[in-house]
Amino acid sequence: MTGKRDYYEILGIEKGASDSDIKSAYRKAAMKYHPDRNPDNAEAEEKFKEASEAYEVLSNAEKRATYDRFGHQGLGSGAGFHDVNDIFQSFGSIFEEFFGFGGGFGAGGRTRTRRGADLRYDLALGFDEAVFGVEKEIEFERVAACGSCNGSGAKPGTARKRCGTCQGIGQIRRTQGFFSVATPCPACGGEGETIEHPCPTCKGRGRKKEKRKMSVKVPGGVDTGLRLRISQEGEAGINGGPAGDLYVVLHVKDSDRFVRDGNDLILSQQVSIVQAALGAKIKVKGIDSEHSVEIPAGTQYGHRITVPGAGVPSLKGVGRGDLHIEIAVVVPRKLTREQKELLQKFADISGEDQGAGQGGFFQRLFD
Repeated sequence: MTGKRDYYEILGIEKGASDSDIKSAYRKAAMKYHPDRNPDNAEAEEKFKEASEAYEVLSNAEKRATYDRFGHQGLGSGAGFHDVNDIFQSFGSIFEEFFGFGGGFGAGGRTRTRRGADLRYDLALGFDEAVFGVEKEIEFERVAACGSCNGSGAKPGTARKRCGTCQGIGQIRRTQGFFSVATPCPACGGEGETIEHPCPTCKGRGRKKEKRKMSVKVPGGVDTGLRLRISQEGEAGINGGPAGDLYVVLHVKDSDRFVRDGNDLILSQQVSIVQAALGAKIKVKGIDSEHSVEIPAGTQYGHRITVPGAGVPSLKGVGRGDLHIEIAVVVPRKLTREQKELLQKFADISGEDQGAGQGGFFQRLFD
């Protein structure tokens, strides 16, 4: 995020520039760096994307206000374009105004390409798997590029041909008086190319459905709702466009022992009334190891003892949360005669009234 250039600097305008100034500046940049005017020029394509991103933000009043106040960080990861085809799809009308033809069609007959759709896969994880990470094999269905024709749609050994109706532009322009209207070419469907001999495998579509198996590495420390983005594992693009992404959405099962609070774990640990009253040293099983814990004398119900660094690993890869042991004092349901006599003696020494309606601890215990 910090490596991005200032949007106003990219378009060569002042911060207080008007909407018309922004549009004019973008027009100059778009004409200079348009891919059709700079074929196979990666640097020009990058500057075209950079200028388009700047225009996309500064031409939107709400986004511009956010950018002016917080800079690139205020826009998060939503700003920018995946490739030039995303720009053509977003700014088709303004390219029509700038150049007299749609942004995805160059004078040389550029075929309209589109990025493939993103896919979602819901993955269930056990509690321990989410805490420490796991590698899972998943299987899903997607639309992939046809292997027979490499996504061209043309029969192997043949190729797509430039459309003779629109001469590869993809549009038919009709002029009536002062008005000029451009419509997609009916012969090629706006693609600028036709397929004389369709691929028999995909019927000329260039794509076909397939089942995909792959392994997904889930890092330790994930939680429900987290999405793992796997680049270009979505559906294949159209006419050679880039593939979409696969988003693996995680769903973590609850633990029967622990409650998770961020990277901390909370564990309810039972102790006897004697251990709580006199104090004790006990062993407590954590998520991955056993801990020796001191129970202070006079410990009350709900008292917490913290074991630092025994919780969930951080997704950043450094450190772990804490384990909080919550004490639950257990009162025995049945007592022997001797136990009752000893407790009654303790109550007498303590001056605790066991009379009706007093509700003393030992009275409740006997009840």
